[in-house]
Amino acid sequence: MTARTHPLAIERAAQSKLASIDLNNLQFGRTFTDHMLVATYDEDRWQDVRIQPYGNLSISPSISALHYGQAVFEGMKAYKNAAGQALLFRPHANHARINQSAARLCMPPIPEEVFIDGLVELVRLDSDWIPTQPGSALYLRPIYFASEESVGLRPSARYTFAVIACPVASYYAEPVKLTVTRDYVRAFAGGTGAAKAAGNYAASLLADREAKARGFDNVLWLDGKEQRYIEECGTMNVFFTIGDRVVTPALSGSILPGITRDSLLKLLPTMGVEVEERAIEIDEIADAYRAGTLREAFGAGTAATIAHIASIQYDDLTIELPPVADRPYAPKLSEAMAELKTGRRSDEFGWIVRV
Repeated sequence: MTARTHPLAIERAAQSKLASIDLNNLQFGRTFTDHMLVATYDEDRWQDVRIQPYGNLSISPSISALHYGQAVFEGMKAYKNAAGQALLFRPHANHARINQSAARLCMPPIPEEVFIDGLVELVRLDSDWIPTQPGSALYLRPIYFASEESVGLRPSARYTFAVIACPVASYYAEPVKLTVTRDYVRAFAGGTGAAKAAGNYAASLLADREAKARGFDNVLWLDGKEQRYIEECGTMNVFFTIGDRVVTPALSGSILPGITRDSLLKLLPTMGVEVEERAIEIDEIADAYRAGTLREAFGAGTAATIAHIASIQYDDLTIELPPVADRPYAPKLSEAMAELKTGRRSDEFGWIVRV
């Protein structure tokens, strides 16, 4: 057997908290499992890779992430099949994306052995926490941030990588109402919009709060330069069905390359559906609505999975989408994704990692 480059130490929790948790009644992102994965990058190498009881991390107020925002993260889920085996959905894609985000923020890459092997062992250890109700899963949150004690403006020399896990139910229980903002933009070409950087989400919070105060669930962002082209929603990529064709904004450098998005782009052709990645003007969606050819709109993301969009407020126009039962593709995609993730459908793409 080949020796591990990054040995993984495991310290088990003295007592599990699971008996006190109702997995049938969960608030998203508030309940955490017994263990977490932690690793350190220091002196130009990854070291001290360990799984330990979930708890606080000790950090200094001078760490670089708190001052200059070198912090990225991922979102992924684990499920169970009918036999009770834990399944991870496309973890190698998450590993590739966190390293792409890290590169944009001048952070060293995380080795596959640290990310994938550590993740598998964490899920194995806390597999009893995976809920099995429809729409539920074990949400996994890898986080990666600069932890050198320095306020000098330069890339950090020390980093911390961690993975925490929480059982969750559906992120959106009902179809969502979106609004197009004219007051804020999410990202510009050449910026960090394509990275899953923590700061991107901090910058979206004010617009999101104002949208919620007006009765909407989230913001539909337009491009930062002209405010003409649809980019994404605050929590997910977006798709539209116009006639018999599904369209989604092409990755432009300011849109997050969603893993669920990519999965749907590969699934749709297997269902005989024509799909396009291209620039989409918000006025095109408004015109399709007026013409009666806009058949559905939906979001795609790890937390949201597939979220039906009920309406989009665009200036003085309210775009009302058809009832879910009348939508041609999103319900089928939702079922296909659920079947894939829980082992009820053949994994033709090689996306599932069995734990």
